[in-house]
Amino acid sequence: MMHIHHGMIDSAAPCVCTSLRKASRAVTRVYDERLARHGMTTTQFAVLRHLVRHGPLSLSRLAELLVMDRTSLYRTLGPIERQGWIAIEQGQGRAKQAALTAAGRSAMKAAETDWGACQTDLVTAIGPTQWEALALQLQALVETARGKAD
Repeated sequence: MMHIHHGMIDSAAPCVCTSLRKASRAVTRVYDERLARHGMTTTQFAVLRHLVRHGPLSLSRLAELLVMDRTSLYRTLGPIERQGWIAIEQGQGRAKQAALTAAGRSAMKAAETDWGACQTDLVTAIGPTQWEALALQLQALVETARGKAD
């Protein structure tokens, strides 16, 4: 249990950042293992999934949606562009945009079953109600952190 005394959190309490990073690395490892046979990582899957949902996106908008800095996004895009899963095209003005290709759509379709099985396993393990609550808390945390960074 965390104790707050005069507006200060107990310094022995777990660090929010460290705790989230540990959880993120552990969960990412599980998804990466499931997606490995499709030649993609969880991060690459997330990029493709966003392009399926939103259509072509400017790289800055894609980075924003994924809560990634642009440098990390560019490192992620290189391999999936070489695979032929996305095309980087000229967008409006000087902006570049990413678009899903037919090969990318096929790669997503092939990987969705393994991604879905992993998702089901993890949600079942923690409980659907707990996952729903956690997902809302994580979204609130992202919004809070973004507000603090701006």
